[in-house]
Amino acid sequence: MFDLKGRVAIVTGGNGGIGLGMARGLAGAGARVVVAARNQEKSRKAVRELEQAGGQALALAVDVADEASVNALVKSTVEQCGRLDILVNNAGINIRKQPQEYTLAEWRQVLDTNLTSAFLCSRAAYPAMKAAGGGKIVNIGSMMSIFGASFVAAYGASKGGIVQLTKALAAAWAKDHIQVHAVLPGWIDTDLTQAARRQVPGLNENVLRRTPAGRWGAIDDFAGIAVFLAAPASDFITGAVITVDGGYSVQG
Repeated sequence: MFDLKGRVAIVTGGNGGIGLGMARGLAGAGARVVVAARNQEKSRKAVRELEQAGGQALALAVDVADEASVNALVKSTVEQCGRLDILVNNAGINIRKQPQEYTLAEWRQVLDTNLTSAFLCSRAAYPAMKAAGGGKIVNIGSMMSIFGASFVAAYGASKGGIVQLTKALAAAWAKDHIQVHAVLPGWIDTDLTQAARRQVPGLNENVLRRTPAGRWGAIDDFAGIAVFLAAPASDFITGAVITVDGGYSVQG
């Protein structure tokens, strides 16, 4: 039920943070993982790590906000690996400012990187998955998909959009045996949130107080959910929105 041998997975932004945690899980379950990102040195390091742990992986360059680059990523994956079964839309950025301080260019940069990229990658992957008889798409949202904060107008809008995009794709592609889900991370210890802790006074204390598990999440907390949503075990589940947050979102 959880065997991914013979499957091929693309993980955008898979060279670090939550993406790397998911890539570890997928590779450990037998999938061949394509680490897709802009920083090729960092991607090669991630590939070496996955291979040293016994997995199969390769690195491909991509700009997830560029349609031609995304199409080339999927084409190269199918050419080199023979198929595409799993897509994790993880690449993302944040620009922390009050709404009135955003430039239009900054707004578009966050929306294009976080939301439009998920559409482009999913659309590009669809023909290959359909040809393979089905597939799995996992979109990475955020607690900001459901909560608001004054300093994440663009990020929150993009991650709220991820949830609705997920539901639309799930409804459209279920007939093709393609399941689509959204995973909403809580406060996870990554480079992105380490920067947030420096920029937002009291954030660390507030997270620890609010999270029933009493800790920040780790990237390896995403290995299991990645395998479950990519494996045959979840074939009759689609359009799910799953929090991975140590209980943060259950607090009133």
